[in-house]
Amino acid sequence: MRPISRREILADMGLSIGGMALGSLWGGQTSQAAADSASRGNPLAPKPPHFRPSAKSVILLFASGGVSSLDLFDPKPKLNQHDGQPVPAELVEGQRFAFIQGRPNLLGSPYRFQRHGQCGMEFSQLLPNLATLADKTTLIRSVHTDNVNHTPAQLMFATGHEFAGRPSMGAWTVYALGSETADLPAFVHLTSGLQGTAGSHHTNSGFLPGVYQGVAFRSGPNPVFYLADPRGMGRADRQATIDSIVSLNRERLAAVGDPEIATRIAQYEMAFRMQQTAPELIDLSHESKSTLAMYGVEPDKPSLASNMLLARRLVERGVRFVQLCDGGWDHHSKIFSELPEKCLAVDRPLAALVKDLEQRGLLDETLVIWAGEFGRTPMLEGQADKKLVGRDHHKDAFSIWMAGGGLKPGLTYGATCELGYRITEEPVHVHDLQATVLHLLGLNHERLTYRHQGRDFRLTDVYGRVVHDVLA
Repeated sequence: MRPISRREILADMGLSIGGMALGSLWGGQTSQAAADSASRGNPLAPKPPHFRPSAKSVILLFASGGVSSLDLFDPKPKLNQHDGQPVPAELVEGQRFAFIQGRPNLLGSPYRFQRHGQCGMEFSQLLPNLATLADKTTLIRSVHTDNVNHTPAQLMFATGHEFAGRPSMGAWTVYALGSETADLPAFVHLTSGLQGTAGSHHTNSGFLPGVYQGVAFRSGPNPVFYLADPRGMGRADRQATIDSIVSLNRERLAAVGDPEIATRIAQYEMAFRMQQTAPELIDLSHESKSTLAMYGVEPDKPSLASNMLLARRLVERGVRFVQLCDGGWDHHSKIFSELPEKCLAVDRPLAALVKDLEQRGLLDETLVIWAGEFGRTPMLEGQADKKLVGRDHHKDAFSIWMAGGGLKPGLTYGATCELGYRITEEPVHVHDLQATVLHLLGLNHERLTYRHQGRDFRLTDVYGRVVHDVLA
């Protein structure tokens, strides 16, 4: 049998750069090359959206533990006025909290809020850099979820369901739209800080084919496990090995027609190409000194800031969904000493990311989100000593920060009561947020389904509505 070259394999499998090009996808149709690629079994071939999208990529910064909206985004003078007094009994009667018991005292915020930009959006003094982007920000103050505990709430945010086994939002996105790059994964996961209890479920493909799973990138010279050649094996040896394996897989594919074999071929080829593209991607030495300074990146020191810069580099190279998980936001105690430290780590690089995307003409097509699984209570948890107090989990009212990607900039949407305990205007469930993200990507959340165990599943389960008021 005549050996098959890599070039022939790439051409036949539709994995060449031309085959992966989006072509006219932006107008709602696939190019002929993309259509040919999909028909030949490449599961990551570009696919048409349901309608013209506003965004083509997502950067999601997930603050594992739950961000305190009352200290950052949602000022409550009345709460400060009644600081230290018992919470109104009718608010907590019959309510379930993670740790608070009985009738706790209210806990005001010590941080000063000011209005910023022409829109007059309010930000805490802890976020001075994000405050300068008020007119580019979309702030939703009326988000709610279903569970008061970390793991189910994180699973709800990531997968639309409280129990493990469902695909994550990134996996759904790549399943629906395919990939714009042949040289990097379509869905990349980066971590910083203490990690949340839901772990890999943030990037899980669930019952979707494994090719849609998020790929975890690490810091250092080898960003992906097992990507480097074994000792003693050169580039030519690895190419010969890949060619032989792909040749055998092609024979098996022709014999049985199993689409998972096509997936295996695609993954082998992706891994081979990533041996060159991944090290270049994570090498931040090519960035200008001004860019590194803007993000606050320190050489050879992995951090949330370096992950933010990597996120820009990833979407710049065509990666569809980048998820940054940053742990350490679960402030049951010492909130007024630990929250400023967390804000110091996120405020500068997140603002830099938005500015960098805008300067490169990418902000309009990149949706940037900063959110946790729930908020924090307006009541104190633990001791009355202000150096030790914290806030418990709060699922019924919290805020989410967003920018770019077809959103209405300078908009503050929704409202909570004067104590920040209940939503009073425009409630937005996590399923509504997911439906809106998919809509911005050109996807109808009710049509994006996958048949599993005899029925159709979707990210938003059987709920969810698009929040049209936040769209540009």
